[in-house]
Amino acid sequence: MRLKIITALLIVAVVFTLGTYFVRPSKNFKLIAATMAKEVNDKFRPQGITGVFPAETATVYCWFEWMDAKLDTSIMASWHYTTDDIHILDYSFNIPRKGGSGSVSLSMPPGKILPAGAYRIDLKHASRVLKMLTFRILEKS
Repeated sequence: MRLKIITALLIVAVVFTLGTYFVRPSKNFKLIAATMAKEVNDKFRPQGITGVFPAETATVYCWFEWMDAKLDTSIMASWHYTTDDIHILDYSFNIPRKGGSGSVSLSMPPGKILPAGAYRIDLKHASRVLKMLTFRILEKS
């Protein structure tokens, strides 16, 4: 019985992995711009564009603009702390319209700040990296 359960779980894992791997990319979908920023305003525009953030930073934003997306095109934001080669988190979301702009953020809990060092975010569609951005959080002086 235990072997059957393990086998069934392995089959589900393999099917899920293959399904994710073979997601068909939107043919003409493009990220036409991406940048790191201190904030994003209510019109989804980046404010305080930078690649170097002060030591007290608790949240960073990755703003991006796209075109030629199919409705509900899936994007994954993959965050990395490259100073120590640590994968932080993957966050998947769907593009809601053919063209536009939006953002994702990396935030610490209230009262905490992001550790000093180098970071990277990969914006992916169907396992393909569309944009890769790097940024730094400065050391406390």
